[in-house]
Amino acid sequence: MPRFAVIGLGRFGGRLARSLAAAGAEVLAIDKNRQLIEDIQDDVTLAVRLDSTDENALLAQGVDKVDVAVVSIGEDFESAVLTTVLLKAIGVRKVVTRAQTEVRGQILRRVGADEIVYPEGESAVRWAHRLMLPRLEKYIELGEDYSLIQIPVPRSFVGGTPASLHLRQRYGVTLVAICRDAQTQAKEPGAAVKCGEFTIPMPDTVMQEGDQVILIGGNEALSNLPTEH
Repeated sequence: MPRFAVIGLGRFGGRLARSLAAAGAEVLAIDKNRQLIEDIQDDVTLAVRLDSTDENALLAQGVDKVDVAVVSIGEDFESAVLTTVLLKAIGVRKVVTRAQTEVRGQILRRVGADEIVYPEGESAVRWAHRLMLPRLEKYIELGEDYSLIQIPVPRSFVGGTPASLHLRQRYGVTLVAICRDAQTQAKEPGAAVKCGEFTIPMPDTVMQEGDQVILIGGNEALSNLPTEH
């Protein structure tokens, strides 16, 4: 089970923490505001009131052991910077930090943030999908708990068919289409993927290495798909 720390439980951070927990992740929610902690404590694994710039407090809660820490501190840019630096210093493998402007995003990258989230243009639900499915290529939110996604075909699906894999029964998702002969338009991570051919799958359509699969289902089901490649 993936483990996340979400630091800063305002509108974006609170919804992100709840979305990750709903998708089956272990979530440690952190904020200095007592009311925000009380509001979210029943929706996540653990909610703790502490100062995220206090190294000893972070270590006491095992933040150094999480897979990803998301710093979603709003107006206090200094605290966001110090928290990002501290998380990398204590050994957190991946730190995603919220930034209100591109300039602040550049500064946060320079002090150690692995990824930057701009909440004005990106939803918390989308980021929950990105964190649970690191190889996510495209995502369309169809409702509060229902989405369509495009991901590289998992290794365990290669050579299988919709009928043999029992996608609906085993995973609770539906295969909508296969994107074949996909080409990445740029070399950097997250670059757009262009399909050479879209295939509407039949029950006996064989999935091939290099395919991109387009799936629809509930958010929790989609987050539980195999991620190996």
